Amino acid sequence: MKQPKLTIIHEDEDIVVVNKPAMILTVPDRYAPGKFNLKDFLKERYGKIFVVHRLDKETSGALVFARHADAHRRLSLDFENRRVEKIYWALVQGQMVEDSGTIDKPLARSTVKYNKMLIHPRGKASRTDFRVLERFRYFTLVQARIHTGRLHQIRVHLASIGYPLAVDYLYGGRSEFKLSEIKRGKYKQGKEAQERPLMTRVSLHARSLGFTHPGTGQHLNFTAELPKDFRAVLHQLRKWNKPAH
Repeated sequence: MKQPKLTIIHEDEDIVVVNKPAMILTVPDRYAPGKFNLKDFLKERYGKIFVVHRLDKETSGALVFARHADAHRRLSLDFENRRVEKIYWALVQGQMVEDSGTIDKPLARSTVKYNKMLIHPRGKASRTDFRVLERFRYFTLVQARIHTGRLHQIRVHLASIGYPLAVDYLYGGRSEFKLSEIKRGKYKQGKEAQERPLMTRVSLHARSLGFTHPGTGQHLNFTAELPKDFRAVLHQLRKWNKPAH
């Protein structure tokens, strides 16, 4: 099994906290179990690994695994009872007007499109707090804290208030982020050359996790550094897409 560029943020006898790269599965794919995934990779390294929570394949960031059944039980209860602080960074389309706010809207699975979520009265209660970290001319970097862990929660919630993720083929319409979009008339490229996008996955990163250590009882907070593609997009936005004054 080929080793990915995986950063171990923390490891001890009870837990392993990793910075998951984008485009890596958290658990085996039920239809293609041979595909590379973090659970099997960590199992080879540590022997036993228990999945506590998941991140979507395209989402990067902080993820905690348990190394034995008791740690798994304790962490799972904390996640279930919403005692874990989950912070995400999201790059969204548009310059957000509000500095902060709360989105409290029920989420349900679509009965029409597989693996798509929507806001619907029959859905489960879902709450996301957000605040602006940095504004650009056509985009905004937002911090989101989720109090529930529904599928695609941040993506659907932010899209519902008019700010879909900058890259999100399912809820926002854009499947990649290109430099030409922000440089506009200042972007020059050879006639035969094809522009390579800066980002080709959802512009969402699980920035930090705060929870009680299942062994020591100490409250810990772990931060996952931004990956290369996210850093590259922010660098170009700061250079070419500053807000007009």
